[in-house]
Amino acid sequence: MSLRKNIFASYFSQGYVTLIGILILPLYVKYMGAESYGLIGFFTMLQAWFSLLDIGLTPTIGRETARYHGGAMSALVFRQLFRSLSLIFLAIAISGGFLLWLLSGVIAARWLNVLTLPKNDVVIALQIMSISVALRWICGLYRGVVTGAERLVWLSAFNAGVASLRFLGVLPVMWYFGFTPYVFFLYQLLIALFELLGLWLKSMTILPRKESLAAPIGWSFKPVRPVLKFALTVAFTSAVSVAVTQTDKLVLSGVLSLAAYGHFTLAVLVAGGIMIISGPVSSAIMPRMTKLHAQGDQQEMLNVYSTATQLVSIVAGSCAVTLAFFSAPLLYAWTGDRTLAAEAAPILSLYALGNGFLVIAAFAYYLQYAMGNLRYHLAGNLVMLALLVPSVVIGATYYGPIGAGYVWLLLNVVLLLFWVAYVHGKMVPGFHWPWLMNGVVVIYAPAFIVAFTMSRFEFVSDNRVLNLIYVFGCGFFILASALLASKKCRLWLGRKLAWMSK
Repeated sequence: MSLRKNIFASYFSQGYVTLIGILILPLYVKYMGAESYGLIGFFTMLQAWFSLLDIGLTPTIGRETARYHGGAMSALVFRQLFRSLSLIFLAIAISGGFLLWLLSGVIAARWLNVLTLPKNDVVIALQIMSISVALRWICGLYRGVVTGAERLVWLSAFNAGVASLRFLGVLPVMWYFGFTPYVFFLYQLLIALFELLGLWLKSMTILPRKESLAAPIGWSFKPVRPVLKFALTVAFTSAVSVAVTQTDKLVLSGVLSLAAYGHFTLAVLVAGGIMIISGPVSSAIMPRMTKLHAQGDQQEMLNVYSTATQLVSIVAGSCAVTLAFFSAPLLYAWTGDRTLAAEAAPILSLYALGNGFLVIAAFAYYLQYAMGNLRYHLAGNLVMLALLVPSVVIGATYYGPIGAGYVWLLLNVVLLLFWVAYVHGKMVPGFHWPWLMNGVVVIYAPAFIVAFTMSRFEFVSDNRVLNLIYVFGCGFFILASALLASKKCRLWLGRKLAWMSK
């Protein structure tokens, strides 16, 4: 499958999923109330923390699937590894989901600041969440197989369909049965079952058939041992990532009222769209880079890496800068609530900028993943965990959402300026500064300049449509400046213009 098609399909799918996920939220708040939406935000956070139980298995099955298709592993060994990981996934899903179920009463009574919702309704919602979280987490095994096989066009279409059911399909259901947390989360449970079934069926078509194997698969965990070091390293990396990205949300869920937490979640969710936008590129290049490294084509692997960096800088970087400078009019156009927009805009600006730096800093992980060497990432994250998580806790506890936002921004600036340079210097000497200047600085700089200049001209209107047009217009010029700053884009545009003039 073409890398370009995979990236395009993934971008289309993620763009669609992100768009409907964001556009539909004001309706949730309007009909369900801010407190009920706070439960939805808590549900999202639970899924992130549940991923700690992954212990590196999802990235491992994706990487091993790519290696199998690259000829580095036999069909029998791959099926044996898949069966072993399936058993581990199932055991962890049952154990983790059951633990969340048992703790639902404690969370409702002693952690969440519930003001108006009946406590019993909150407990039931949390119990349903526990099952849904376990089901959606186990989907990672089958999604890893599909991603590793580079079947991203199918996966993109499937993700878009599931998102339509999850975000849009719930509205007529709640309209008929009632806009309550019970109805919402029960519906999400049914969609999680459907998602798991679809991914399982697709992965079965990708796995080598049993009758083609040289020997029986068996029921041994020995195939896991060769990849255990890699899996545990990824697990630690993921644990650090969850701790750094979700600690503020966990702390604030216990500090803020559930309604205020819902408003905070709105701002962070919009900023999180930047991460989602960059996701398709990582999904496409990680198996491709792994395959190229397995084939010994180092130069082509770095070419894919550099091109992807420019693409993410242009698309995700432009979105981050736009959200940072024009958060207030965007939130007002989206919600129609001046008070909510004023409260959430500073939070959105800080998290958007932080995410804009994070999507670039994440490339150091992609390189190490492809080369199968995460030891530098492991060592660095030990230091980051010791220094930065306490900062997030202090910022969120004493300064609320704004404090958490400043910590988040500072964290990701440090990651990009210091840690990525160190990793590149160790793994590909002489590569870092050309990569940073050509793929990041020359693209981000004009975007910042254009955004800062346009933001100096104050725009005030009570018309939500005009506010939306204003934000999109500014975003267009910011994106255009980033595109023209990219050498690869200028060359591509020049070829297209030359072809059209013939």
